[in-house]
Amino acid sequence: MVNQQLEDWVKKAKEGDREALEQIVLRVKDRVYHLSLKMLLYPEEAKDATQDILIKIITHLGTFRGDSQFTTWVYRVATNMLLSRKGKKTQAFRLSFDEYADLIDRGQSELVHYTQNEGELSLLEEEVKMSCTQGLLLCLEDQARLVYILGELLELTSQQGAEILDLSPANFRKILSRSRVKIRGFLQQKCGLVEPSHSCRCKKKIDYLISDKVIDPEQLRFAPHSHRSIDLVKQLAELEKVVAIYQTPPSQLAPPELVEKIKETLSLVR
Repeated sequence: MVNQQLEDWVKKAKEGDREALEQIVLRVKDRVYHLSLKMLLYPEEAKDATQDILIKIITHLGTFRGDSQFTTWVYRVATNMLLSRKGKKTQAFRLSFDEYADLIDRGQSELVHYTQNEGELSLLEEEVKMSCTQGLLLCLEDQARLVYILGELLELTSQQGAEILDLSPANFRKILSRSRVKIRGFLQQKCGLVEPSHSCRCKKKIDYLISDKVIDPEQLRFAPHSHRSIDLVKQLAELEKVVAIYQTPPSQLAPPELVEKIKETLSLVR
């Protein structure tokens, strides 16, 4: 029913219905922002990318022929733009898996000096978990990262993912399999949430990541938007934990100010 309503709005928007066009933007904005954030890590860069993607969707809506689901076309537009987008902060933070392993090993402390407030510690621990696992995605090459996000995190089929990225389903599955091996292998070797015998714990990294300016306690990027997922992950079996580390937080919503900018754009194209 939801997809049919979206398809109806698309038809009306292509006929010049501006209200239908606005409804389309409101319906797809969170999907686009969530994908952009997973791809680019930094909310400010994801917000800029989302705005550009939504504007392209608006201005190129006439090119949608209806030979696939509209959401598939939206993801195709988004992934094409994200593959060509090189965010400055994103590129600066990108590390190899070996370099990321070294970052994980550095600066672990049993006592958190920044704060002893339980509420603040809980938020900072979640921020570290989210920042760490999101940053790990950047160790994958761009196409492999998109395949992993689409196939593992958004749980699209190989047929859907292949159509979005213009790959064969077999090639999509091959890239996804290799990416899973790399991400799972890293987390199973390093992450204390996945394997309790490992020494790394999110709380132990709080002081180091604050001092290294990887996280800003005054402006958290992820924790305020997420339910606390660390406790949920601890309850799962090992292989389930790898996927749950990424999937337990809810999809983050596009910032309200982004919606207002898009509405301004809609008024300009009337």
